[in-house]
Amino acid sequence: MPTYAVTGATGRLGRLVIEQLLDTGVPAADIAAIVRSPEKAAALAARGVEIRKATYDDPSTLPGAVAGVRRLLLISGDTPGQRVAQHTAVIDAAKLAGVERLIYTSILNADTTTNPLAPEHKATEEVLATSGLAYTVLRNSWYTENYTDQLPQYLTSGTILGATGGSKVSAATRADYARAAAVALTREEDGNSVYELGGTAFTFDELADAVTEVTGTTVVHQDLSAAELASALQGVGLDAGTAGFVAALDHSIAIGELETDSDDLSRLIGRPSTPLRDAIRAAQA
Repeated sequence: MPTYAVTGATGRLGRLVIEQLLDTGVPAADIAAIVRSPEKAAALAARGVEIRKATYDDPSTLPGAVAGVRRLLLISGDTPGQRVAQHTAVIDAAKLAGVERLIYTSILNADTTTNPLAPEHKATEEVLATSGLAYTVLRNSWYTENYTDQLPQYLTSGTILGATGGSKVSAATRADYARAAAVALTREEDGNSVYELGGTAFTFDELADAVTEVTGTTVVHQDLSAAELASALQGVGLDAGTAGFVAALDHSIAIGELETDSDDLSRLIGRPSTPLRDAIRAAQA
């Protein structure tokens, strides 16, 4: 039976976690990939990883998916408003199956932040705390890819719009967070742990400077108020609700909620987080 299981294993983070496990010497036979669509996991199956079909939305599929597993990584769902019920179903199945430790991907400062994404993470952490399971919470800050994925847009417009007020964001690459999750999944640890994870912090001015230096195309940061940013986003086609949501995320940065001085990430992965310019070079390539 597999020792480790990863939910959402064909997603951008889950696939990287499994690759990290394999690359660090965990036998494929010890890994189960829990997926919604097994056909999307063909590459993992070809490497010898066991594929188990289950969905967060169908609790009846979950006990079989986690049966015999010692360590389970629960990657948070992507459906707002449904995450707590989905995560609780996984936690309940893990408890029923006798999982020894559950690792959960949360958000930075989940218990104190006003970030609009945080309430469902905080609620999930509360479910974990009362579950009786041993657990590790990985409170991830922003992905660097939130910005590098927009590189073509930055280069076309010459502008990075934001409403961060000059504050910093401790972003790290998805690969960095995946490495941290793989370490947390495999390490021996007593009791429960909460890690605040983030990379080297940068401002949007520094982001614009890094994009300019790496690409050779001048890109500048234009700092707006949250209301101005929401209006600008509606002007390029976002609906009012989505535009307001994005502006609220930037406001969370502006008040310092996505910056951390914790070194938990570098300690877990055994190296500094990926430099911003290296991430931009990778995106450009």
